[in-house]
Amino acid sequence: MEPGNQTSVSEFLLLGFSQDSEQQPILFGLFLSMFVVTVLGNLLIILAVISDSHLHTPMYFFLSNLSFADICFTSTTIPKMLVNIQTQRKSITFAGCITQMYFFMVFGSMDTFLLTVMAYDRLVAICHPLHYSVIMNPRLCGLLALVSWLISLTYSLIQSLLMLRLSFCTNWVIQHFYCELAQALTLACSDTLINYTLLYMVTGFLGIVPFSGILFSYTQIVSSILRIPSANGKCKAFSTCASHLSVVSLFYGTGLGVYLSTDSSSWRGMVASVMYTVVTPMLNPFIYSLWNRDIRRALQKVLGRTLYVQ
Repeated sequence: MEPGNQTSVSEFLLLGFSQDSEQQPILFGLFLSMFVVTVLGNLLIILAVISDSHLHTPMYFFLSNLSFADICFTSTTIPKMLVNIQTQRKSITFAGCITQMYFFMVFGSMDTFLLTVMAYDRLVAICHPLHYSVIMNPRLCGLLALVSWLISLTYSLIQSLLMLRLSFCTNWVIQHFYCELAQALTLACSDTLINYTLLYMVTGFLGIVPFSGILFSYTQIVSSILRIPSANGKCKAFSTCASHLSVVSLFYGTGLGVYLSTDSSSWRGMVASVMYTVVTPMLNPFIYSLWNRDIRRALQKVLGRTLYVQ
């Protein structure tokens, strides 16, 4: 078969979690609930940051970007899965699959970069408090966010364009609930060396470099906190980064579970993917609301205004 004919097949099949029709309503209700909670929770964080002038600081600027990325990250996969469950169809068009891959990589990468930038922000706040406003000025914050977006968009575009050059075999079945890049590459008949090389290089870059930056930042933060003489001062300093540290632990813990899974198409691999792509973005707003007093106050104001209007 000619390469052009191989790629002329217009869709992939996403098998998802279960073929049992009795389990479909349960899966639909579960994922719909998690999706709604994720969108509403992160949207409330964004509204709280925008509406409260006390939160117009670098820390909350990056937090609102993280919440936006989390909404989009979840929205790349769950709505399509819900539609497939509801319509009893497993298909996704070739263009739709490439598009889903693209945005999944964009917002997944953005989460990684934003968590790293937020760690640096906490480093400056705790280790250099007197120079915080000078170092973390609006220009630097905007530049850090812009660079994070540009790197994520560029890598995702390159990887997506490389997918378009591939020809595919007769097996178009992806044993997952979304178009996972690594699984899609296994279906290709043409040479995927460039794709895999870029995938492993960038995965290593996104895994090692940002994590090393976060680890370095918290090493300096812990060292600085231990030098604070009073126990009250130590607790106060730790509380400013506790929520971020919790989110980092959850993000990298679930992400590590995905990449250490020997078979991502297995039940265990897909559960790990759900934890990484759905559960983590859903829990982030709760973590920040639980640990951060300023966020709680701002959320109370937003919810109070909403109830008052109604």
